[in-house]
Amino acid sequence: MKRLPVALDAMGGDHAPQATVQGAVEAAREYGLEVFLVGKENLLRKELARFGTVRGVHVVDAPEVVSMDDPPIAPVRQKKESSMAVALRLVRDGLAGAFVSAGNTGAAMVAAKLILGTLAGVDRPALAAPVPNISGQTLLIDAGANVDCKPRHLLEFAVMGHFYSHLVFGIPSPRVGLLSNGEEEGKGDKVTVAAYELLADAKLGFVGNVEGRDIFAGTVDVVACDGFVGNVVLKTAEGLGEMVVRLLRQEAKRMPISALGFLLAKGALSSFKKRVDYAEYGGAPLLGVRGAVLIGHGRSNPKAIRSAIRFAHRFASSGAVAAIEERVSRLNHEANGG
Repeated sequence: MKRLPVALDAMGGDHAPQATVQGAVEAAREYGLEVFLVGKENLLRKELARFGTVRGVHVVDAPEVVSMDDPPIAPVRQKKESSMAVALRLVRDGLAGAFVSAGNTGAAMVAAKLILGTLAGVDRPALAAPVPNISGQTLLIDAGANVDCKPRHLLEFAVMGHFYSHLVFGIPSPRVGLLSNGEEEGKGDKVTVAAYELLADAKLGFVGNVEGRDIFAGTVDVVACDGFVGNVVLKTAEGLGEMVVRLLRQEAKRMPISALGFLLAKGALSSFKKRVDYAEYGGAPLLGVRGAVLIGHGRSNPKAIRSAIRFAHRFASSGAVAAIEERVSRLNHEANGG
């Protein structure tokens, strides 16, 4: 099977195009991946020239840029020749295997849904964010794409998260939990209680309701919730990780004995920082659309872009998109009495 390039929205993100170009170069050199740098050709070639000869990185011209202030519909209506829209069309037309952007999240999600289309049976695509836990990572889905959800949507999120964890992260039998305010069956609002019943019948490795602490404890691999709650959890986790690292540094500067301890524990602290660093995964996959889409943090540095390209390629090669579509279609068939 031919390995297709990853289409990178090279103008997306706070540090584009410097960070996006460097990340693409690193992905090509370290992982042997091919990348389409999509954006303003003159700027991208100027940046690319700083790295000398680079194999596997190709520039695709796109004269327009979707800014962080643009409305979500911009890539489809006002800026059809933006780097975001052109990169997504490369995936739609079979010229690229995956799409990566660290630009306007709302615009990337809307553009992916409208340009690529959704999978058969999937009502709402969802963002699936990897959150570090004590033994690896927990996939939180939805992490911000859908604020108001129905029970059926939470079932779809669980199905999509299950297959992504299994096929991309390599977890043999992912444990799936439903985020609630208590572990007992019957806890939660009406949507959560109804979703529990659907998940219990879906045979997805469902372990029942889980609480917020379970996301970080390593007792579950996939946590399904609506996008409002998921986004709050995700941003809280990011802020907590950054705060812990800063507090440790402050204490090391304030007290000489703490500084000595900090120095002795430098290796462990470096490992901790790596575990909570969003750049390790590069971004969150948008599951439920017809293609591998990874949406990165607006602050993405070259390391985050490199990681996003690597995971997007793994996602595209995993067969997860087809597996999700087949399972969701089967569940809908069964629900309709088939």
